[in-house]
Amino acid sequence: MATPLLPSELLAGLPQQWLLGLLLLLPVVLLASSYLFLATKTTKNGARCLPPGPAQVPVLGNLHLLGPLPHRNLRDLARRHGPVMLMRLGTVPTVVVSSAAAAREVMKEHDIDCCNRPVSPGPKRISYGLNDIIFAPYGQQWREMRKLFIVELLSMRRVQAASYAREQQVDRMIARLSRAAPATAVALNEHVFAVADGIVGTVAFGNIYGTERFAHRERFQHVLDEAMDVMASFSAEDFFPNAAGRLVDRVTGLVARRERIFRELDAFFETVIDQHTDPARVVPENGGDLVDVLVNLWKENRGTFRFTRDHVKALIMNTFIGGIDTSSVTVLWAMSELIRKPRVLRKAQDEVRAVVGGKPRVDPDDVPKLPYLKMIVKETLRLHPPATLLVPRETVRDVRIGGYDVPARTRVFVNAWAIGRDPASWADAEEFHPDRFEGSNVDYNGGHFELVPFGAGRRICPGLAMGETNVSFTLANLLYCFDWALPEGMAAEDVSMEEAGGLTFHQKMPLVLVPTRYHNRTATA
Repeated sequence: MATPLLPSELLAGLPQQWLLGLLLLLPVVLLASSYLFLATKTTKNGARCLPPGPAQVPVLGNLHLLGPLPHRNLRDLARRHGPVMLMRLGTVPTVVVSSAAAAREVMKEHDIDCCNRPVSPGPKRISYGLNDIIFAPYGQQWREMRKLFIVELLSMRRVQAASYAREQQVDRMIARLSRAAPATAVALNEHVFAVADGIVGTVAFGNIYGTERFAHRERFQHVLDEAMDVMASFSAEDFFPNAAGRLVDRVTGLVARRERIFRELDAFFETVIDQHTDPARVVPENGGDLVDVLVNLWKENRGTFRFTRDHVKALIMNTFIGGIDTSSVTVLWAMSELIRKPRVLRKAQDEVRAVVGGKPRVDPDDVPKLPYLKMIVKETLRLHPPATLLVPRETVRDVRIGGYDVPARTRVFVNAWAIGRDPASWADAEEFHPDRFEGSNVDYNGGHFELVPFGAGRRICPGLAMGETNVSFTLANLLYCFDWALPEGMAAEDVSMEEAGGLTFHQKMPLVLVPTRYHNRTATA
């Protein structure tokens, strides 16, 4: 159970660069805190029935209770205060929901009232002024953007059309792992990340991605990592959205770093767009890559809003942010759980090898014939949703959730990690047990609120189909093409399941396994 920190511990849990900022921020926020305290007392004594929550401290509110693993700390707090919990993060009122019933109210019954996004300075800058799908506010422009994004880029037709990229990248992964010396341990992380990056990069930029002709790939990956880090970093303006918060971010250097990263990304995207708009460029017969599609939308300017060059760049950014880490993290969590459960691993390999037969690897048409693999993916996403708190929402008007009043402009966190481990919904909730889905219709498509790794309602992740296909195809081939073992002297309980992350949460320690190439008697290498 989470307990408030002692005064001497408050600053120890925050980034060191905040120390100077808090000194500047203290006088302003003390005044704001006093005002909010009086306003809250008036509200409680009035007609509203606000959700319960932990005690607050001056200036920080409940910010000090988040810690480096906020999904875990918020789950512990919810056990004490309830599945609908009110907190104040800095000066921002925030409701955290931690049960399937509360999530249903937020993302279905009151979806239209809870589907906005809070404005955050990091995502706002990186998304070109919220001209994207993930962070844009709810409205007509967002609806049209999302429709275009799904129809043109993420429909099942497009997912299937991207099959060549998946097969190409998985073939390369199999070749790299097969070249490892017998009984040699490999860090699986880099191989799985390379597959996800290669698929998304090829879909976005074409077959040039990953070749010497794409000279900026390594630099682009580095800047992209920095951009994700900035969006996940502690920003004073996120929790103190006023002049004082902006001042702190400037003093600590966060604004300068954000601008540097934005300029580097923007220069890269400008180069890519210039290459795709070059009259001398020959567009492939299949209609080209993602940038070709977006550039055509920009030139044709369909719809009731003006699709601009910035929209093109913002959607490219969304594709990389949403497509690489989430897929690779899910595959790695699945392999970590499987290596700790030899019976489940054998059952999964027996299924895939019986279906695939003597072929060198799994084909895309084989994956729908693997129901146990689907159960493994579900169970992995239940225990390890990549975005543990989903992307924050914001109420657009007063609503009632769980019997409590939630005012307009309240930030809403849906703790998908806690919901997936809720004993009220799941027997043996902390155990990895894919067989629990035998005969069950529970899925992660947004219709079952005990399993919401991709969200639900209007803000459900538009890349669900693409991500599911990438994860299933990669995992199926890892299980089919190789037998897996732990390094010598290492036991299943030694596999670290410790988490780390920001936008997505991954294993803190790399997953190191020993692959042995599986050769069916009728298969050819």
